[in-house]
Amino acid sequence: MCWSATADLVAGTGIAAIGAVTLARTRRARDLPLAALPLLLGAHQIVESVVWNADGGPGPATLAWAVIALPLLALWVPLGVFCSAEQPRARLAVPLAAGAVTAAFLAYALASRPVTAEVRGRTLGYAVDLPHAPLLVAGYLLATVGALLLSGDRVLRLLGVLVAVGAVVCVVLWRTEFISTWCAFAAVCSVVLLGWAHRPTPSAVPGG
Repeated sequence: MCWSATADLVAGTGIAAIGAVTLARTRRARDLPLAALPLLLGAHQIVESVVWNADGGPGPATLAWAVIALPLLALWVPLGVFCSAEQPRARLAVPLAAGAVTAAFLAYALASRPVTAEVRGRTLGYAVDLPHAPLLVAGYLLATVGALLLSGDRVLRLLGVLVAVGAVVCVVLWRTEFISTWCAFAAVCSVVLLGWAHRPTPSAVPGG
């Protein structure tokens, strides 16, 4: 798959539109944070189209992209899964705590260290000087992928499997551009949430 400013803009607009529909179809208020995820990821791809047009570099679009990709998603995903889950939620406390701690460290790193982007053929590479990078990556994946896999909802678990597979593929094929390619893959996978948002709620099931 090739990326460019046009590809990111078209894909981002389409995914954001699906996100808007997902929000409109959401039946429960507590599902809204997770239902908004496609909208956020679509906007994220649109921001990356601006990074493309700027030929990378350390500009505002690069920083905005990194803020969404790193601290915001690290907290948003596990919090959204936690809010939407039926009781009990105890097992989701681990990815939520991991997301909160990881997001705090990532936010501090972005506020205190430079972030740059570099065009590498048909992908973008982002450079962030992260302290203890392996631990932060582990915490990030536990928060995002882990929360989905531990969800009691089969659609969310399916999304977790898809995103986990995407992470492995992106590391193998595009290791130096992992963060960019994985976020793009996650954005595409998030359309699964369209069906999830319109699922029958327990109170809507006949005899429930």
